[in-house]
Amino acid sequence: LVFLKQLQKDLEEVKELLTKATRKQVRDVLMTEKHKLELEIKNQPPPKLKDVAEEEKLSLGGYTVKINNYGWDQSDKFVKIYISLNGVQKLPPENVQVNFTERSFDLLVKNLNGKNYTMTFNNLMKPISVEGSSRKIKTDMVLVMCRKKREEKWDCITQVEKESKEKEKASYDTSDPSEGLMNLLKKMYAEGDDEIKRTINKAWVESREKQSKGDIPMDI
Repeated sequence: LVFLKQLQKDLEEVKELLTKATRKQVRDVLMTEKHKLELEIKNQPPPKLKDVAEEEKLSLGGYTVKINNYGWDQSDKFVKIYISLNGVQKLPPENVQVNFTERSFDLLVKNLNGKNYTMTFNNLMKPISVEGSSRKIKTDMVLVMCRKKREEKWDCITQVEKESKEKEKASYDTSDPSEGLMNLLKKMYAEGDDEIKRTINKAWVESREKQSKGDIPMDI
């Protein structure tokens, strides 16, 4: 797309020079170059939708915010993603754009209160119908409707999210109950505040004392 724009600028300059050239030899050279550039532009492949979207993002200017918060639910036919954006209903409809592929979509909201907003979902859990998918603008909200190719339940929106949940579940789902409990305690300790850490430490000390007295046979 960038190369095509450069060719178009070259052609504009050649045309400008042609209007000023008076000598036949110079005009012949410029005409040859003009025809060559026109042919090159004609033979350029049409820009992909994604390239157009990327180019548009670059040309937006201003401050761009990446959206991370959303809600979602589903019906038999659709996966619905809810994105809260205050005042979005006041924008011209063309300022709210969604580009769908079979396994992804990206949202671009332009010039909302002086900022641009983007959200991208890659590696969707299952394929969607590009033609059947759409977006709706509601009060302070954008609703993205992904049409399912098959009417089946989605456990998550993306494949990455599914793998992350399975990995987390596997870390606790062990054949040894005490090992699963230890993993859970480690996670709580790592993510908890000072109060939670003090509580876990106290429980740990007490369990060690009981074990040393022979009250309990198993180390928790």
